[in-house]
Amino acid sequence: MAGFDETLEWISKIQSARNLDDVCSSLLELSGQFGMDALMAGTVPDPKSPSDIQEQHVILCRWPGDWLSRYVKRNYIDCDPVVRRMRQSSSPVIWREAYAGDGYGNVVSDMIGDAGEYRLRDGIAMPLTTLEGRVIVASLGGEAVDCYRQDAAKLSLVTTYAIGSAMLLMAERSRQKLVPDLTDRETECLRWAAIGKSEWEISQILGISEHTSERHLLNAKRKLGAANRVQAVAEAIRLGLVA
Repeated sequence: MAGFDETLEWISKIQSARNLDDVCSSLLELSGQFGMDALMAGTVPDPKSPSDIQEQHVILCRWPGDWLSRYVKRNYIDCDPVVRRMRQSSSPVIWREAYAGDGYGNVVSDMIGDAGEYRLRDGIAMPLTTLEGRVIVASLGGEAVDCYRQDAAKLSLVTTYAIGSAMLLMAERSRQKLVPDLTDRETECLRWAAIGKSEWEISQILGISEHTSERHLLNAKRKLGAANRVQAVAEAIRLGLVA
């Protein structure tokens, strides 16, 4: 029970995160207990896609130096035994177990050697599937890792929650970028328009000229990308600009 309570405490910490950096810090604070101080999580790209496209798949990253760029540039995702294991199973994969069963090869040996230069000698990776069917890989690593199967279960649960929180924060950030910056007057005019008031009625309510109220509504319509007043009101309600 104590272990479960501790897991809930970590989930609570992540829940209070205000940005992606806070999510990373909370998750690494937990994984650091097991010697893992590096994190990378993202959707799985096509190995043949350009490096800049592959890097766009990253959701959370606290990876040392330019290891991510080197990993992508040398196309290690195509031969990585850890990635191969995760494509075959939904269970957490401990790096050393994947490496031990691989038999290596020159490219894999190069990858392991390169990772060691960045103090990434062992770790744990977790495949996660969203409700939309997107596969996300989260990998935690370090130089002196002390992580076993019983630890992997707790890390997997907390990491799953962290990824979910990160995706919600990213979605909210994208939504905020898409929400037009309406002035207070434009919002007021839309609010009255939403309950059927005409430009003249709005002008009387707000103490402005009919021409000014019409201009505010036209500006709001343009910012919202609406074709007419009804569509502008509907879009404002959808975006939560008008209750």
